[in-house]
Amino acid sequence: MKNIIVTGASRGIGAAIALYFGERGWRVILNHRDSEERAWQVASEILRSGGEAEIFKADVGNFDECEALVDFASEFGKLDLLVNNAAISEIGLFTDVTPERERRLFEVDLFAPMNLSRLVLPGMIREKSGSIVNISSMWGQVGASCEVQYSTAKAGLIGFTKALAKEVAPSGIRVNCVAPGVIDTEMNSHLTPEEMSALADEIPMCRIGQAREVAECVYFLAESSYVTGQVIAPNGGLIV
Repeated sequence: MKNIIVTGASRGIGAAIALYFGERGWRVILNHRDSEERAWQVASEILRSGGEAEIFKADVGNFDECEALVDFASEFGKLDLLVNNAAISEIGLFTDVTPERERRLFEVDLFAPMNLSRLVLPGMIREKSGSIVNISSMWGQVGASCEVQYSTAKAGLIGFTKALAKEVAPSGIRVNCVAPGVIDTEMNSHLTPEEMSALADEIPMCRIGQAREVAECVYFLAESSYVTGQVIAPNGGLIV
């Protein structure tokens, strides 16, 4: 049985990724920070589908807790895939976001993927196999007004993906990125129905994306043996 860690797996895109892989017989290690009940709901769905699920509480913005998460996952054997999905956002003028909030965002959105990758790579390199998929955003590709810190962190994640992919490819490790567009998740809950409808009108496919459609991209990257250093952008054609 293949093993996958999904950070931020209790809701939204992370939950969809966990379910998608669980339905296909993977053992999913679901990470959450403070949503244990919701994580168990996702795990229960995975178990009903025939997959295996384990839950681990960790604040991935803390290196020691990242280390504890990877140590826990190692109890189940070789890690096949790390999905760095956990993220937080800050919406507001650049100058209004305090250095403390800014630092916290970078710890979760950029440094956590780097730290977790650092921790899982020795085992993957030893096995000469493994894959890392980072979840960025279309704002990491083009930037968003009033989400400067978030856009910067997500752009950094794309750069990290490309550079690390080159570094570890000779060891048989692949590193890729998914940069979703507007997806129907709680992260967009601050938008009114009217604002979501207006966004949909701007998308060439004329609708908001679903979290499961992001999961499909992650699964493709997990199974594609010759794809590395790439950014797949499920955004309905909004950014091309």
